Amino acid sequence: MLRKLLVVVLAVVALSACSSAGGDGGVKLPAGPELMRRAAEAMKTVKSASFTIATEGKPNVPVKKADGRLTAAGDADGTITLEVFGSLQEVSFALIGDKVHFKGPTGGFQEMTRQQLAQLYDPSLILDPAKGIPGLLGTASSPLVRAEEDGAYQVDVAFSGQALSTLVPGVTEGVNGTVWVERASSRLIKVLLQLRDGTVTVAFADYDAPVSITPPPSAG
Repeated sequence: MLRKLLVVVLAVVALSACSSAGGDGGVKLPAGPELMRRAAEAMKTVKSASFTIATEGKPNVPVKKADGRLTAAGDADGTITLEVFGSLQEVSFALIGDKVHFKGPTGGFQEMTRQQLAQLYDPSLILDPAKGIPGLLGTASSPLVRAEEDGAYQVDVAFSGQALSTLVPGVTEGVNGTVWVERASSRLIKVLLQLRDGTVTVAFADYDAPVSITPPPSAG
């Protein structure tokens, strides 16, 4: 009887050890701080990327939707949907050097400076090594790796409002969120932010694909 009881106890201990080795079939998950450090460094080497921004609910941010392409040199193009006095306005843009070509729902393309655009939203800063994604990941606090899914680590983190303001204008307070970091490259795949009254999701793809940002044909 004592021998049988000892066998049962040892079996329970062995199962507990296997369970604590990590979920998903015993895969060991990396430490959160080290993963965020690697991700920040990996994003500093990005030459180009495509991005999307999407919102759900009614988060208090002016940019409700966006998609486009970015280069490490600071050029960018795409579309941004802004909430202006309660209505949504879609703006097409091409940011080249210090000049911005933009077009609203009606009329042709107009021009403004990069400094003028920055008062609304400057997507070219997303890849900036200090102010963009590398800085955001490098200053994330309390990172906790929850799982690995589809070749990416899912990490719960806390961001400061200052670090987030470049990525999502209008955010002034600290925010809890979740990031997905690709296992193979340590590059960021997606950020999900839990804001008051809604969420904001920023996703990235097409890293280092050839990108040529040119003025629109009608820009003259």
